[in-house]
Amino acid sequence: MTTNNTIRVMLVDDHDMVRRGLATFLMAESDLTLVGEAADGFEALEVCAQVEPDVILMDLIMPGMDGAETTRAIRQRWPEIQVIALTSFQEKQLIRDALEAGAIGYLLKNVTVEELAAAIRSAHAGQSALAPEAIQVLLLDDAKNVEEVHDYQLTNREMEVLVLLVEGLNNRQIAERLFVSRSTAKAHVSHILEKLDVSNRAEAITLALRQKLVS
Repeated sequence: MTTNNTIRVMLVDDHDMVRRGLATFLMAESDLTLVGEAADGFEALEVCAQVEPDVILMDLIMPGMDGAETTRAIRQRWPEIQVIALTSFQEKQLIRDALEAGAIGYLLKNVTVEELAAAIRSAHAGQSALAPEAIQVLLLDDAKNVEEVHDYQLTNREMEVLVLLVEGLNNRQIAERLFVSRSTAKAHVSHILEKLDVSNRAEAITLALRQKLVS
């Protein structure tokens, strides 16, 4: 999908002015290219099938099919496409729904241009991009509902990989840091996701921090 080292970006938001603003931002970045827009989830699936972007900026609150449902449908059909939830809301359930649906990132619409550009590049590289506000919401312990700490039976090597995931490293960087092949690093990440019972890196990082598996 990516050609000439450019990242193909698609916008999904029911507000035309938001899409216009994001489109203007993308035009200013030489390595980011706008390839499609959609105003709702159903249109997003149609456009996605036509343009097959690298990264999608996904609004969560939309009429009809919401952002989480749309993200899940896209990730099931095109698992290579990365989705960043971009919203004005930081409710805990919204964050959980988006990450469980397969979003690699969760950003608020007050994010700076520089932060958004960096998040898109990180998502394209397979790295999670979570807003500080989102991380804070997920890490808040509810005194009335203390989460049970589990023994996930991670090996020493898997713990090393988990630490590097939390640092934001992708498979290639993990392989280089641990002096192993990229396929080995990918296998370790897959085993970690399976043992933690999560579907993506963002969920693994959130769980690792919440359960204090890493500092």
